[in-house]
Amino acid sequence: MKNFVEELKWRGMIQDIMPGTEEKLMEGPASAYVGIDPTGDSLHIGHLVSIMILKHFQACGHKPFALVGGATGMIGDPSMKSAERNLLDEATLNHNVACLKAQLARFLDFESDAPNKAELVNNYDWMKDYTFINFIRDIGKHITVNYMMAKDSVKKRLARDSSEGMSFTEFSYQLLQGYDFYWLWKHKGCVLQLGGSDQWGNITTGTELIRRMDGGEAFALTCPLIRKADGTKFGKTEKGNIWLDAAKTSPYEFYQFWLNVSDEDAESYIRIFTMLDRETIENAIAAHREAPERRELQKLLAREVTVMVHGQKEYDNALAASEMLFGKGTTETLKALDEATFLSVFDGVPQWTIAREKLPLDIVEALAVETTVFPSKGECRKMIQGGGVSVNKARIADTATCLSEDMILNGKYILVQKGKKNYYILRIA
Repeated sequence: MKNFVEELKWRGMIQDIMPGTEEKLMEGPASAYVGIDPTGDSLHIGHLVSIMILKHFQACGHKPFALVGGATGMIGDPSMKSAERNLLDEATLNHNVACLKAQLARFLDFESDAPNKAELVNNYDWMKDYTFINFIRDIGKHITVNYMMAKDSVKKRLARDSSEGMSFTEFSYQLLQGYDFYWLWKHKGCVLQLGGSDQWGNITTGTELIRRMDGGEAFALTCPLIRKADGTKFGKTEKGNIWLDAAKTSPYEFYQFWLNVSDEDAESYIRIFTMLDRETIENAIAAHREAPERRELQKLLAREVTVMVHGQKEYDNALAASEMLFGKGTTETLKALDEATFLSVFDGVPQWTIAREKLPLDIVEALAVETTVFPSKGECRKMIQGGGVSVNKARIADTATCLSEDMILNGKYILVQKGKKNYYILRIA
């Protein structure tokens, strides 16, 4: 068996660890879980750290559990939050849980016959019939209010929002999460809970509950919350979160996020977000430091994460799309782009609408009359004659060329390029 704790240490993926955790895991195969809040129908890259820890756990020969909080998701965790989150209805939660399971299956082996195959559990299954009276009688008596109030997540929330305070619903969250750990420990033999460092208080409540209720022993390990080198929040862009769902963040945009990280962040992220071994990573970092302008480390990082999340085909498409803007694209690669990727690549370029019935349309008329790609017909003709105009990545050699139906991409677009860097989209409606 590989040493799971040692693996995480060199990757910089441990923030807090309970004494005895490493020794326990080296005794033989063990089980651990990560809790995921199903408040949305897609994971985003902020979830990736915990998922990667679970992936490493399985790779080291242990059995991972992914707990989707169908019950606790109806409440909301106060940890590091400035306000109480909205409660979700059961139908929405069920939809979200199904979507998250499909995404988790890209990272964890749920289907093989291996003894350490992953399992997905939903705490709604053991909480839905548990009455409030029984819960506070059986569970609540074991954890004091003093103990719960001493948690940093509670103290910080109360300090931030002293006027409104914290609802009992939120205050009870750590007890419910603690019971999840107890239930998995008792029924699934789960001895370890993994999570982000903001979960340390909730996790240790679980280990304490196990000790007080049954005299059992359980462990905790958390990873640091990832920040960019400049201190800003990881995983956020001007458009918001980077999602794992291709419908929310296209594979091209996903690939571009990793490709554009700073040199310092690339050295950190390649350890955290890939399964590459230590020698490969250290060699890649050393080579990158010799020639950072080539951005080979970012390219390696972007490839590894994109293939892991979206698959080889989508990575190949994203790579081809990336090259499109740097003059390497061809008509064939452009035609191969789906509509979402096409629009992602050329996001923000000027667009005009041309009525379909006007096709075929003289190119000079299209670019200097129907649109303002060129200020005059004369300037348009001159640039075409000089080889400076392309349509769908094919250079236009004749000023008598007409835009036609067979040039339309994805049923509605024609791409025009003026010079090396100026792109325009003609939307055919």
